[in-house]
Amino acid sequence: MISRLLILLYALVSYALFTISFLYSIGFVGNHVVPKSIDKSIDVGPLANLSEAVIVNLLLMGLFAIQHSVMARTAFKRWSAKFLAPACQRSTYVLLSSLVLLLLFWQWRPILMPIWQTSGLLAWLLIGVHWLGWLIAFASTHMIDHFDLFGLRQAFVEWRGAEISGQSFRTPLLYKIVRHPLMLGLLLAFWATPEMTAGHLLFALANTAYVLVALRFEERDLIAEFGATYQDYRRRVPMLVPRVFGARR
Repeated sequence: MISRLLILLYALVSYALFTISFLYSIGFVGNHVVPKSIDKSIDVGPLANLSEAVIVNLLLMGLFAIQHSVMARTAFKRWSAKFLAPACQRSTYVLLSSLVLLLLFWQWRPILMPIWQTSGLLAWLLIGVHWLGWLIAFASTHMIDHFDLFGLRQAFVEWRGAEISGQSFRTPLLYKIVRHPLMLGLLLAFWATPEMTAGHLLFALANTAYVLVALRFEERDLIAEFGATYQDYRRRVPMLVPRVFGARR
């Protein structure tokens, strides 16, 4: 009973840290409220030179990409099962992802060279798309199983002493329009800004490249898990960009 309680507390702490990192990411990308964002910092010292900023920022994003993708692979899950209880695996993934993300926010070097700047109606339109992106990203996690995605379901099932069951394949709401609405929402939030700097552009480009590569690996795992069901889903539903003229035959 004590071990089950510890697993539950571990999952709750991991989820709390995820919540902090997610809320901070909204402020970080949009330059809202937080003390250090993608283009602003409370630091009074000089900004890093261009080469240092690019190298450090790419290393930070690369670290997040490696951790995020490697730990999501089936082979890593099988290996980690040797010393991690099944109920802890997802929470550990969430915990480490959140810590790496917070490290990125802390060590990010702003690059303030302007790329574009808008005003008036266009600026408000971009701000609206930015917030729509965050809404899509958050809502899409609840359209499948938010608490399973972030490790809480597994911990609660373990706490009750029940067996953790697998998830069935479902395509609710936005998942009927694109296969990965969570990633679509994040990309909208990253790109839609009335003031694009070189640092923000680097962040958006690097994360877009990561998403396109990571989704290929994720879909390979989904095909291995769900077989012909997911292959048929891939044929019917686009990955990220909704079809304007309906589904193809």
